[in-house]
Amino acid sequence: MAGSRAYRLHHRPCHRKGSLPLGSAGRPPTAARGAPRPPARTPADLALHDLVAFSRALFGAPDEGEILRLAMNHVAAAGPYSAEAGYLKVGADLVPSPRNGQTHASAVGRRVQELAGQDGNVTFPGRRWGRALGLRGSAGLIGYLVVTSRSRPTEAERYLLTMFVRHTAAALSAAFAHRRQLEDARELYRLRAERAALQQQLISLGAELSYQQAVHAVMADVAASGGGEDAVTRALHRLTGLPALVEDRFGRLRSWSGPSRPVPYPEPDPVQRDEMLHAVARQAGPVRIKDRLITLIRPHGEILGVLALVAARGEADEHTVLALEHAAASLAPQLTHVRDLAEVELRLHRELTDDLLAGTDETSAYARSEAVGHDLHRTHYIVVVQWSNRAADDGFAQTVSRASAAVGMRSLLTRRADHIVLITDDRPHTRALYEALARETGTRSGTIGVSAPCESVDDIPRRYEEAQRALEVRRHGREHYGTSFFDELGLYRILGPGSDYRELETFVQEWLGQLIDYDSRHHAALVETLSRYFDCGGNYDETADSLAIHRSTLRYRLQRIRDISGNDLANVEDRLNLQVATRVWRIVLGGPG
Repeated sequence: MAGSRAYRLHHRPCHRKGSLPLGSAGRPPTAARGAPRPPARTPADLALHDLVAFSRALFGAPDEGEILRLAMNHVAAAGPYSAEAGYLKVGADLVPSPRNGQTHASAVGRRVQELAGQDGNVTFPGRRWGRALGLRGSAGLIGYLVVTSRSRPTEAERYLLTMFVRHTAAALSAAFAHRRQLEDARELYRLRAERAALQQQLISLGAELSYQQAVHAVMADVAASGGGEDAVTRALHRLTGLPALVEDRFGRLRSWSGPSRPVPYPEPDPVQRDEMLHAVARQAGPVRIKDRLITLIRPHGEILGVLALVAARGEADEHTVLALEHAAASLAPQLTHVRDLAEVELRLHRELTDDLLAGTDETSAYARSEAVGHDLHRTHYIVVVQWSNRAADDGFAQTVSRASAAVGMRSLLTRRADHIVLITDDRPHTRALYEALARETGTRSGTIGVSAPCESVDDIPRRYEEAQRALEVRRHGREHYGTSFFDELGLYRILGPGSDYRELETFVQEWLGQLIDYDSRHHAALVETLSRYFDCGGNYDETADSLAIHRSTLRYRLQRIRDISGNDLANVEDRLNLQVATRVWRIVLGGPG
């Protein structure tokens, strides 16, 4: 093909007029006596020369398949290599080259898939060295070249192979880009032709049905169909031939119709977004911002979203502007309806949440939760959120709602004077909600408290107190910000307001339950031993004397305590919690001693 011809032409002997003639052995004739001899060309020089010629041939190839074929045919230009297989990435698949051998095709294909975009070794019979080399461009992996050698390549040969692969990848990237440009150009031409034809068709309807009436009829049909934002952008794209999109007021994409959709969609800067919205709001009609023609969806002055067309200068005429304005008018009632539904749902959620936190009838609670689509029969947790730089207003409540939904939490939500409350149907991840809110708010100065699991509606008010206690412990601790779980507070659970006899029992059971059970089953005295050990300040002799046992027996019992409870008496936190638990067991709960 063209690339091969370029490669062969580059290697033909030069016989142009004025070039140095070759001797009988293909060498220049002997220089005059005493003239300095030119330095001999090394194998590395020859290899680099071949690589330059190969690169020119690659960039002259007509398509990606020819580039890969040239690379496989001429890999020997980089050293003692053979190309065993080649692959091009098409969508999410790696498509093998027709030149690939069939003997080991399936094994090589599996190995290349296992590499998942990385370079890696491959094994071929009779070859000491084999490597699958990724062909990468600016957008990521383009393909693979599988190369083997009968001998292990030297460092110089590896370097030449690396350059060979880079040149191949660069040529493939250029070919891909060129093809995409041609495809985009053809699509743009088609869309412009379609747009011109449609506009001409609408205009030709004559006096009886003007272009304005036609656009109005299209948008009225869209509104009547109830197709939502996607139906509006599809209709607008058909009318104008331009990409049409809807964003919410924060710049998040809600709908896109037409080619060239950015993936991923860019995340707007909040400050710049507000400035843009205010700039557009100050003007009448659609406003051009860079390559977009923008109009606001704002019934009764409240901005609900943005409708825009992607149009270069000169592409948007009066017909385009008219279609955009009619589409915006059609979209406004739909977004208003969606907003109203969201507000009603939010109000119902808040009323139910408020009643659950205060205590309500179980039957009524289950019925109301089903009406708003939430299953209260599952185990729930109460989550309290407080951020130092954000008031607990509706705006922050919406922020918490978005962040919790983003991390997969299904919740009921309400707000209090200084915090937001969630009733969620699964134990929150230790850091996920906190990290999501840190990104949303732009600061990490926030605190989250999580209750123990709640098994019934009647438990919710008490679990709400637990969540508040967990938040307060975190706020007044050494690390003010982050997430605290009530069932991980240890001693602090019984030091706060609202602690009762049940909580004391729970605390003792958590720290001494295994030892109490062991004593009961084996008629032992491990809990009493532990209590005496703490009373004696950890002194072995005093503890042994108080229990009337030998020092070695005490050592054995303490080791059994460590083994059974899993707690470390040398750990400060474990030691503190165990000592408090033994005191509560003996004094408050009436244990032995």
